[in-house]
Amino acid sequence: MPKQGYHHGNLRQALVEATLDLIATHGPQGFTMAEAAKRAGVSAAAPYRHFDGREDLIAEVARQGYELFADLLEYAYDEGRPSPLAAFSAVGRAYLAFARKHPGHYIAMFEAGVEPGATRALAQAAERAERVITRAAEALSARIPADRRPPPAMFAAHVWAMSHGIVELYARGKPGARSPYTPEDLLETGVGIYLRGLGVIDMDC
Repeated sequence: MPKQGYHHGNLRQALVEATLDLIATHGPQGFTMAEAAKRAGVSAAAPYRHFDGREDLIAEVARQGYELFADLLEYAYDEGRPSPLAAFSAVGRAYLAFARKHPGHYIAMFEAGVEPGATRALAQAAERAERVITRAAEALSARIPADRRPPPAMFAAHVWAMSHGIVELYARGKPGARSPYTPEDLLETGVGIYLRGLGVIDMDC
């Protein structure tokens, strides 16, 4: 029976697409290079012309994920329009949307154990995504007096951690069914409490 999946096109990308399916189904540790090759419709040796091994392949999946992630965050932020607060909220919602729409990429980025600095290209893509969140945090925290203002990177890290926790607990898989609130409502409420604590928004808002 003829192999399906790869037809003399871009083998490197065919392997990435195959890996995305495998990660989403079996997790980042639940497959081998041979299985990725089989899914792509090539010999077990073929992937090694493009990747050193499974970790290198997953790192490329993560890189592409961070590029998509950064594009989505930049679109959501829209240069801080219509206001720093609205733009910041849009970035948070975009985080949740990305995790839902691109589960294979998300797992490769955050759950596969691949360091963001594993390759130069991966590090650059991860830094681009982080810069969007940091820029959004910096614009919003400009309302706080300088002597009480947290560093933008810390501000961004707090909200990133909150977003990530909500994704893990409530936006993916069965745990999400246990919450009577949507992930978006949980994130909006959590960020609101955080921003009130910093004095970014009034208690009456």
